[in-house]
Amino acid sequence: MTDEPDSEVATDESAAVGDHLDERAQQLRAEVDALPTIEVADFKKRSRRSFLTGAVGIGAAWAGWRWVQDQPTNDGIPQILRDGLEANESLWRTVSDSRMAPEFPVSKATPIQINGRIGIREPVELDGYTVRVEGPNGDTLDELPISHFEALPQRDMVIEHKCIEGWSSIVHWGGTRFSDFHERFADEVGDVEYVQLLTPDEQYYVGWYLDNMLHPQTMLALRQGTEPLDDAHGAPIRLATPNKYGIKTLKRIGTIRYTNERPADYWAERSYDWFAGL
Repeated sequence: MTDEPDSEVATDESAAVGDHLDERAQQLRAEVDALPTIEVADFKKRSRRSFLTGAVGIGAAWAGWRWVQDQPTNDGIPQILRDGLEANESLWRTVSDSRMAPEFPVSKATPIQINGRIGIREPVELDGYTVRVEGPNGDTLDELPISHFEALPQRDMVIEHKCIEGWSSIVHWGGTRFSDFHERFADEVGDVEYVQLLTPDEQYYVGWYLDNMLHPQTMLALRQGTEPLDDAHGAPIRLATPNKYGIKTLKRIGTIRYTNERPADYWAERSYDWFAGL
């Protein structure tokens, strides 16, 4: 035998549900009736005003954008925007020139990802590799083998490498401070303001203020951890610092050029900040 539902109970439950829905519908209707209302003519007037305000705003934004685009350019972007970047540069030079960035224990170091192959796409012949040093008159001051840099005072630095794309890594670098390298050429180059570094093929290049290069945390790196640099990370010698974005830490240094004129910089020519400080 099977049980069958009690039809009277089912009917009572359905009626209760219906009453509840009717009560809820009446409550919602009362809430809607209580909302403020405006006349149709007033609504149309406000709609027209909103449309005109929006149209004026869009027109002003477009005119402003066109005005900016019509300005003379400097390193690939309108001068007014470059002025903004240089104002930011001036501020950061004032507050950060002597600042020491945090350093970390070796245990915190991690491998750094491969990012950017401009200027280092071709394999390099390490035997006989030299770095050309040029003076402010464009003359060659020396052609230095890697053994020259290895003979300078060596140090290790575990610092945060920050990419302008938003990622970062704590990296263990080994090498020599640029300031130790510079001592040999200081008298010869005199009171120059800038240094430019280029890859051997000159496809990638960065410009620095000399005083930033002389910061104790600006390194000519020869090693990542305890191992020599590999091709992908700039073998046999590259820049490393926690005080600039990675776009300024050129891989595979082929030329170090002292100059009295602000030098070209690869990413500054493509609308980035020339200073790129942290």
